[in-house]
Amino acid sequence: MDLREELPDDREAVRGLLLEAFGDHGAVVADLADTLRDTITPDSGLSLVAEHGGQVVGHVMFTRSLLDAPRRLVDVQVLSPVAVTPGHQRRGVGSALVRGGLEILARGAVPLVFLEGDPAYYSRLGFVPGGEQGFRKPSLRIPDAAFQALKLPAYEPWMTGTLVYSEPFWRHDAVGLRDSET
Repeated sequence: MDLREELPDDREAVRGLLLEAFGDHGAVVADLADTLRDTITPDSGLSLVAEHGGQVVGHVMFTRSLLDAPRRLVDVQVLSPVAVTPGHQRRGVGSALVRGGLEILARGAVPLVFLEGDPAYYSRLGFVPGGEQGFRKPSLRIPDAAFQALKLPAYEPWMTGTLVYSEPFWRHDAVGLRDSET
């Protein structure tokens, strides 16, 4: 398996992967990724793919959001989405993508990475519930345990406050959990 930056030619393969991996929620996630991709610049954000046998089998994206800290706004990254094709899950592909992205971000000026996700999975990668670290979630719809953060070397103790998601997360209604319709 090879990990590399996503290329323009990967766009359709990544979209198909997200549709497959997220099932009923796949269209929202794929549309969110399409919008977020356009916000990534060489200095802000990252989109990686895992390739096996010439096929894209995994994807992770890190994009810029803000931490509303008492001193000033702080540029941070949000890990979302991450996906692996069902046939390649439970083989370390997702973990390798996340770790690879975090290593790249840690070499830069990124102080924090936030996400919404399963604490049992992401705690193995160093993420800790955000509330336990003095951070406030951007929506009450995010379960406390799912709101997680990882401090990188550029983090400074004064960097506390509220995560402010970038606009695409709100536009695509991809924040927290909605009540299910019956």
